[in-house]
Amino acid sequence: MTMAEPLAAEFWQGCAQGELRYRRCEGCGATQFPPRPFCTRCGGATRWAVSRGLGTVYAVTRVERAPTPDFAALAPYDILLVDLDEGFRMMAQGAPGLGIGERVRIAFHRQGERALPRFDRHGEDA
Repeated sequence: MTMAEPLAAEFWQGCAQGELRYRRCEGCGATQFPPRPFCTRCGGATRWAVSRGLGTVYAVTRVERAPTPDFAALAPYDILLVDLDEGFRMMAQGAPGLGIGERVRIAFHRQGERALPRFDRHGEDA
């Protein structure tokens, strides 16, 4: 088992529980996403934190052809890069029609065996 596997498992468990989890340095407070056991800024230990799930769209791209059969039913769909208010950027599926600079919030949608993060326009129901 690699060091990343327990961190990934904890992240996906959070998604299943409706939480966007990331790591924060206990020393300097820097956010660590994707989750890492040690801070990339100062080398300190990190701990889990839960994001409020609010952010701003940084970039949008349209996926016309799904990368795997699991996502074929979703195509076409949008993938977003979102700057979360806690100070990290993440990529996830987004609701149709979102644009750069829009405020979004995280939601979680079942896709097969997993709850996947997806960004919706802030203020709208998922």
